[in-house]
Amino acid sequence: MQRNHLPAAVTVIAAAVLVVAASAAPAVAQSWRPPPPEERCPSKWGAGDERGAANHMGPESVLRAASLIRTGEVFELGQILHGSMPLGARHFDVYMKPTGMNVGTNRRGSNEEVIVAEMGQVGTQFDGFTHQTIGDSLYNCFDMNDVMTRTGFTRLGVENVGMLMTRGVLIDVAALKGVDMLPDRYEITVDDLQQALDRQGVALEPGDAVLIHTGWGVLWDTDGERYMASNPGIGVAAAQWLVEHDPMLLGADNQPVEVSPNPDPELSLPIHQIALVVNGIHLVERMKLDELAAAGVHEFAFVMQPLKMQGVTGSSVAPVAIH
Repeated sequence: MQRNHLPAAVTVIAAAVLVVAASAAPAVAQSWRPPPPEERCPSKWGAGDERGAANHMGPESVLRAASLIRTGEVFELGQILHGSMPLGARHFDVYMKPTGMNVGTNRRGSNEEVIVAEMGQVGTQFDGFTHQTIGDSLYNCFDMNDVMTRTGFTRLGVENVGMLMTRGVLIDVAALKGVDMLPDRYEITVDDLQQALDRQGVALEPGDAVLIHTGWGVLWDTDGERYMASNPGIGVAAAQWLVEHDPMLLGADNQPVEVSPNPDPELSLPIHQIALVVNGIHLVERMKLDELAAAGVHEFAFVMQPLKMQGVTGSSVAPVAIH
């Protein structure tokens, strides 16, 4: 009798071992390949377009945003710029010019400063379309070699963006997980985004400014080195899902919006290419979202305007949410 039961027992044990082994096996990272030019160009906004999803901006987006203002409370979403903020290899150096005393009996003095910085790519920053490429190809298949000069880009410069006002949606993934800050290198999934939206009772609409709260922003003033080293953020699948909802822009409180490094070691910040180069959707990085999240405000009027710097790759910005 025992000999008759032995094979079944062995089979059960073997199956259990396989289940445990399968559950312990690391998940295969989702890879991604840039689509060829013929699959992404011309942009859905038309050949030669330089504004991408900023084309959503108009009277309708402004009125829609204004209708969301209930209390008049303003949340500032930009970090303060200073020399000791997380910069990586970039610079933000302020040099004061001595007080100049003007002519006149009233002794009017004037103070100024010189700032040496990558003003398109420091602090809370707005990524323009010239900031990232696929090879030498920019958004809408502009060839970087044709439009880049020593003094700036002749096409796709950030001056084309203008003021943006639209419905803003905060997706609080940290709150969904019951934590103040998501774990380092945590890849935010489609399920995470959908569950957070369901929990908040909010749905995405075309033309939204979609902001993702990871909690990573608390490190901005406390541990800049860790803030810049790696971070949680959206992965390839989540980015593609967000793109399908046709946002005006995507933003987050981490360094690059996306998870970094990417779980696929062969990929380097692919969401930058997916958003900026392939789909013409701007990114807003290093946002200050802690106060907005703490207040439980998930839908609001979003207002932002990049600096009018001709031909540059982005802009330091100070966006606001108005509730």
